[in-house]
Amino acid sequence: MSEEILINVTPVETRVALVENGMLQEAYIERASRKGIVGNIYKGKVVRVLPGMEAAFVDIGLERAAFIHASDVVSNQPASVDPAEGPKTVPDIRSLLREGQSLVVQVTKDPIGTKGARLTTQLSIPSRYLVFMPDVNHVGISQRIEDETERSRLKALVEEGAATHPDVQGGYIIRTAAEAASEEELMADMSYLHRLSQSIHDRIDKVQAPAAVYKDLPLFIRTIRDLIRPQTEKVRIDSRESHQRVMEFVEEFVTEFADKVEYYPGERPIFDLYSVEDEIQRALSRKVQLKSGGYVIIDQTEAMTTIDINTGAFVGHRNLEETIFKTNLEAARAISRQLRLRNLGGIIIIDFIDMEDVEHQRQVHRMLEKMLERDHAKTKITGVSELGLVEMTRKRTTESLGQVLCEPCPVCDGRGFLKTSETVCFEIFREILRINRAYDAESYLVMASQSVVDRLLDEESDNVADLETFIAKTVRFQVEPFYSQEQYDVVLL
Repeated sequence: MSEEILINVTPVETRVALVENGMLQEAYIERASRKGIVGNIYKGKVVRVLPGMEAAFVDIGLERAAFIHASDVVSNQPASVDPAEGPKTVPDIRSLLREGQSLVVQVTKDPIGTKGARLTTQLSIPSRYLVFMPDVNHVGISQRIEDETERSRLKALVEEGAATHPDVQGGYIIRTAAEAASEEELMADMSYLHRLSQSIHDRIDKVQAPAAVYKDLPLFIRTIRDLIRPQTEKVRIDSRESHQRVMEFVEEFVTEFADKVEYYPGERPIFDLYSVEDEIQRALSRKVQLKSGGYVIIDQTEAMTTIDINTGAFVGHRNLEETIFKTNLEAARAISRQLRLRNLGGIIIIDFIDMEDVEHQRQVHRMLEKMLERDHAKTKITGVSELGLVEMTRKRTTESLGQVLCEPCPVCDGRGFLKTSETVCFEIFREILRINRAYDAESYLVMASQSVVDRLLDEESDNVADLETFIAKTVRFQVEPFYSQEQYDVVLL
């Protein structure tokens, strides 16, 4: 399986595409105006304690207060166990937190929709091969490392390394990327984590709540830390400055991948190499067409995501049961890819077409499980129910692709989606750059809706000026009152 990572960096946003066998599998977008905060550590202040929810709201300096549950608060009080019932019960939130109290927390989920960020006091600091946790004392290891000999080797090395630093209190999780890592690489990672942890601890003592104590790396460097693997053939970056920063990171932490990272100076936009732009556009649609003629409908709501499979134009060759089986098998492969590409999380209900044959049900379920093994996010899947439904969960830490690129439609009162004016502006910038490479014009006229033109002349005016300087041509704007927010035209003058 060939795997490539494409990184498109501009002053306004960074986009990353993970491509396997020439097909887009995952897409990540981080905008300068709205960066994700998962992994960031803050010194916050408790503003409200809610005994009825066993939770509290914490001010960490964001627009909305963040949320922390009692189970996510590190406590010296042991969780109690009821012998009759079995499950553990967490201590009363009022015994853990009080209003006005300062609290060091880490973000585990970005603010999504109307919900604030989700927090924990159980800090974890990641590096390439390890995750350092100051509040625990054990060594864990990723379940995706299956070879028992390798698991034992890695665990022994980390435990020996920890024993040589008795002054550092904390535990470690060995990440999947550590498989086959040498002792020197693990020890270098451990030393880096110790220095970073001490730096965070020193800053905690100096700042007043609410304040940021530690912010995770930018997306293009996190990509190298978290996504690059031995089977990755190339990492292409279209920004010379970002490429230099990545190479500095690679040469310090992952030298074995230095020859795989390259600067892409091509005339053709990097995301056009594998039709990534087209795939992202298709990922915003409800309907996913299957090669056989069948199709999948994906509906994302606040409560859950529902997925429905239909045979569509596929009529099969032998009998109805065989037609249904083949459609469901193809859909299982497509669904696993769409979950990664769209970054769908939470509860997901899949309505496969009803299959009478139990063996067919088993094979479709196994195909879905097998395809989900490649997913970076943690998933949990049930068997096929009596109604033909498969229930699953996928860990959600950030907004889905649709939530990042789109906003609720004011016309349909949230029943559908429109791209934001910001997204359309960036598309216009890319379209002008694309046209400028292909054609010779003295200037350009952009015809768009009122909201898009207003943003181009106001919030994006600096970016427009930079674009005009870059292409050495003027760009004018004209409001078209009958255009929807997503419609625009670039006219050569």
